[in-house]
Amino acid sequence: MSGAGAGAGAVAGAGAGAVEAALAGLGLKLPEVVPPLAAYQPAVRTGTYVYTSGQLPMVEGKLPVTGKVGAEVSPEEAAELARTCALNALAAVKSVIGDLDRIARVVKVLGFVASAPGFTGQPAVLNGASELLGQVLGERGVHARSAVGVAVLPLDAPVEVEIQVELIPED
Repeated sequence: MSGAGAGAGAVAGAGAGAVEAALAGLGLKLPEVVPPLAAYQPAVRTGTYVYTSGQLPMVEGKLPVTGKVGAEVSPEEAAELARTCALNALAAVKSVIGDLDRIARVVKVLGFVASAPGFTGQPAVLNGASELLGQVLGERGVHARSAVGVAVLPLDAPVEVEIQVELIPED
């Protein structure tokens, strides 16, 4: 399902465009950017790339659930949390470029899954993030990805996602 437009003529700060319309079509809207938990920025731009910091599945400033995937958190619930992380990452990208229609493509997604011993379903968990990016950006949302199992994440979050996007060059 693709709701993304070309966006080549978009201007930073132009407001909601095709990407946000695609989000709205899914019943979603961009949240406020989650304030940093330490000494970092939620996203930084260098040249035509934006890199986000790891985004937790915060909803209105809180984690909806904590714990390890495969123990306290089901893989299906974790996939939904990864989707929330991707939404938070898009909000972080927008905070530095103004208009998500300026995204030429998502280059890379890196996801961390706080995993119970023996849990090996990290790729399926990260599909929650990847599928959301594909739904709202179409072909521009197709990306390389790493799904890494870890012992623990900040605030005992079950999942954390960061993205790298390439921007449409400004004229």
